[in-house]
Amino acid sequence: MKEQVQEALDRVRPYLQRDGGDVELVEVTDDGVVKVRLKGACQGCPGAIQTLKLGIERALKQAVPEVKEVVQV
Repeated sequence: MKEQVQEALDRVRPYLQRDGGDVELVEVTDDGVVKVRLKGACQGCPGAIQTLKLGIERALKQAVPEVKEVVQV
């Protein structure tokens, strides 16, 4: 599942990089929680939670149905 999550993140990454941000995969737990680290402009952005939940989490859940939640670490 980790490889599938990484591939999905790679598809989202260009949108984040366009605005000066990025995302790093930290861990995928056995119970479907994906832990990521937002980087660059995304790190301190007031909209980071929206980006995380409405953008990254939605894309990962569509690509990998086993994903239950995406959290920032």
